[in-house]
Amino acid sequence: MRLGVLDVGSNTVHLLVVDAHPGARPLPAHSHKAELRLAELLEADGSIGAHGVDRLVDTVQDAVRTAEEMGCEQVLPFATSAIRDAANVDSVLKRVREETGVDLTVLSGPEEARLTFLAARRWFGWSSGRLLLLDIGGGSLEVAYGMDEEPDAAVSLPLGAGRLTAGWLPGDPPEAADVKALRRHVRAEIARTVGEITRLGRPDHVVATSKTFRQLARIAGAPASSEGLYVQRELSRASLNEWVPKLTGMTAEQRCTLPGVSPPRAPQLLAGALVAEAAMDLYGVEVLEVCPWALREGVILRRLDHLPGD
Repeated sequence: MRLGVLDVGSNTVHLLVVDAHPGARPLPAHSHKAELRLAELLEADGSIGAHGVDRLVDTVQDAVRTAEEMGCEQVLPFATSAIRDAANVDSVLKRVREETGVDLTVLSGPEEARLTFLAARRWFGWSSGRLLLLDIGGGSLEVAYGMDEEPDAAVSLPLGAGRLTAGWLPGDPPEAADVKALRRHVRAEIARTVGEITRLGRPDHVVATSKTFRQLARIAGAPASSEGLYVQRELSRASLNEWVPKLTGMTAEQRCTLPGVSPPRAPQLLAGALVAEAAMDLYGVEVLEVCPWALREGVILRRLDHLPGD
């Protein structure tokens, strides 16, 4: 069957169209993406402003039309932290439903972590053993750990790269004092979860998903995306420690000159790097591997698992 997954994230609204059936690898057929950066459009009271809601409605309508044109039998729509944490979440969902016909499912942070973990487990397989997953989005950081397809621990923290950039790093390049304050904040937040994860034992394999980790791995020397999904891409803590001071002194325009860094994400790269560095340090991770599959694939796999058998 042809499925569409509509992901209303903190940075983008992304429609992924796949051809899929139970027991098979979902094959991407089309990708439709719009940069919205909802995490940066919040008002002082934490609500999504009228302009942001207007843009969201227009973008969802456009994605629905694309799904119809691509022949999707079903669209699985969901939203993550930018919608989840908005002060006016109910009114936003109501307006999207009334004007587009799309009833967005708002995933909780732990649900987001569990579905992303499922995607990573299926990608790497049982031979990867105890898996630790890290995922930095625009609005939140998800961490999950486990031996099976359902993690033993799944946590979500409000440490997304877009959220932190908007709230903590107003300068371009940022002030040293602001970077220091953000670094302290990030480490304090992550430290609260360390005991819950480390009590489960050392992981056999540490993996990361998200644009932030892909870009950090790329600037640290990992192969380009043009080399395909199946090329191994790693990020070491040592490389990241070298790059954080360099990113701190760069403007967003200068970061755009780095390999793999896109203009819309360049302003967020430093905040994402500070989160990645803190997570790898506090969880004792020396090297992680970047996973091509993430939340969208997890949603697809869960849906396929629940299809009735022939």
